[in-house]
Amino acid sequence: MLRVGFPANLNADLLSIMPAEIELISLPDGLDHDVEIDVWIPDPYPTRAQRVCPRLRGVRLVLSLMAGTEWIPAAVGPHVTICNAHGSHNICTAEWTLSAILSMLKYLPLYLDIQHAGDWRRRREATEQYVRLTGDTQRLYPPVMLEELTGKTVLIVGYGSIAKDIERMLEPFHVHLLRVARSPRTDPLVHAVAELDSLLPEADVIVLILPLTPESRGLIGAKQLGLMRQGALLVNVARGPIVDTNALVDALNSGTIRAALDVTDPEPLPTGHPLWNCPNLLITPHVGGSSPQFAPRALKTAADELRRFMNGEPLQNVVQAAI
Repeated sequence: MLRVGFPANLNADLLSIMPAEIELISLPDGLDHDVEIDVWIPDPYPTRAQRVCPRLRGVRLVLSLMAGTEWIPAAVGPHVTICNAHGSHNICTAEWTLSAILSMLKYLPLYLDIQHAGDWRRRREATEQYVRLTGDTQRLYPPVMLEELTGKTVLIVGYGSIAKDIERMLEPFHVHLLRVARSPRTDPLVHAVAELDSLLPEADVIVLILPLTPESRGLIGAKQLGLMRQGALLVNVARGPIVDTNALVDALNSGTIRAALDVTDPEPLPTGHPLWNCPNLLITPHVGGSSPQFAPRALKTAADELRRFMNGEPLQNVVQAAI
C-alpha cells in the first residue's frame, strides 16, 4: 500500500478526496524520528517542511500544494519526481493582483491614513501625491483625487496560467496588454524576455508573475526601474528576489515610481528594514494565495496527480522528473 505523508496541521476532513487505497501518514512539524513514505505532500510553509524533510525515507514523489517549488529539488535530490499545484492558486492570486492595482491607483493606502487621522482636509494630499508621482500639472481642476485603470497599458512579465487569469480579470477595464515570457509566441503576442527593457517605458503598470530561476533572479534591477515611466506601478506577486530590493528602495524614495508587493527579499521582511518606510508602497505579507479555497483546490490537484501515479499514467504537473 502506498504510504503518503502529509502535514499534521492539515485539516483531516480535506483528505477525504484522497484515493482509498493509500495509507496516510501524519507528519508533525517537530518530527523526531525517521519515517518511511512513498509520496510526500509538504507543508505549504517551506521552513516547516524543511524541518521535516531530513526525517523522510523512501520518497519517490513530492506533490507540492504550491505553484513555486524552488526549494524542493535541493531538499529531496534529483532521484525524486516533483509536481506542483498548477492552477490551484490562479483565482486568488489574480484577484490580489487586480485589487493591488486598483488600491494603488485609487490611493486607498493614503485614504486609509486619512481615515485613521480623522482629518477630511488631508484629502488634498491625493492631488499632491499625483503631481509628485506623475509630474502632471495640466489636469488639476477639479483636483485629481485618484486615477483610472481603464485605458492604461499593463505589462505582464511571465505568461503562465496565473497570468492568463490576471489578463481575464483585466478585460473589463479595456487595458492595452503587453506580455513577456521566456518563450515568445504569436497568439496571443508574447514578447521574449530580451525585449523587456524596450517595453518597460511603455507600461503604466508592470505585473511580475514568473517563477524564480537563475535567469529571473534580479531581473528587475536599477536599470529596469530607471526605464519605467514616471509614476509607473510595479506589482510583484511572484517572488521577492526577482526584484533588486536595494534598487527598489532607491527608486521608491526618489518618488519616480510606486509599487505593490506581496513578496519581498528578504522574506519575511525584518523589522526595521528600509522597505517598510518607503513612500508610494503597499506591502502584504505573501498572502496572495491564502484564501479559504486554497487548501481544497490544491489537495484536489494533488489527489488527481496521486491517482495518475498509482495507475501508471503520465503526471500532469511535473517540475522535476526523477533521474
